[in-house]
Amino acid sequence: MLLEVKNLIVHYYKVAALKGISFNVEEGTVVTLIGANGAGKTTTMRVITGLKYPSSGEIWFKGHRIDRLSPDKIHAAGISLVPEGRRLFPEMTVMENLKMGAYLRKDTNGIQRSLESVFEHFPCLKERTRQAAGTLSGGEQQMLAMGRALMSDPELLLMDEPSMGLSPLMVAAVAKIIRDIAAAGRTILLVEQNARLALALALKGYVLETGKIILSGSSRELREDEKIKKAYLGV
Repeated sequence: MLLEVKNLIVHYYKVAALKGISFNVEEGTVVTLIGANGAGKTTTMRVITGLKYPSSGEIWFKGHRIDRLSPDKIHAAGISLVPEGRRLFPEMTVMENLKMGAYLRKDTNGIQRSLESVFEHFPCLKERTRQAAGTLSGGEQQMLAMGRALMSDPELLLMDEPSMGLSPLMVAAVAKIIRDIAAAGRTILLVEQNARLALALALKGYVLETGKIILSGSSRELREDEKIKKAYLGV
């Protein structure tokens, strides 16, 4: 098992944001966490990446416990995050943002291969390497955030709300790219409020409500669940 989250409890002051959640991500799969705003999805991503320490529980990655490691050590271990809201360096160029994704790497040839791979997934970025990131469209910024995360050559790619704020046309384009990344063998943990999109991309899903996992199963099982249809799919 690539990632194991066990009985994770997280507080913001005295308020419990996560209330003992557990889930697994197998290598080479796409797994999704779906739920409404405030369900605890982004908190889960923050804890996995070391940006927030849990009150209790454990996180294991490749057989090693990581829930008390610093963010840089977790990143170096092979986990990279595409954050909600993209969080680019707006005054830096596209190329400079991409290189920031590889700041912990020393393998020059490997970095160049990763850059070529990013440009294969996102050809529009290759045409804008000298353009300031803040001047890109919303969809292009999302692609740059994804490309930057891939520059670390992660074994696990975390994606937090990649469709947020995008037009339907751009959502479809981003979805295709996620499929291509997964098809290349990358393991992805996807957080999405757009449940229909998430379940179309993922093999397995977990449903978060107010800090608890209330349902889990294959994407097909969740799509056919009556509660999920009514609450998340608008059926």
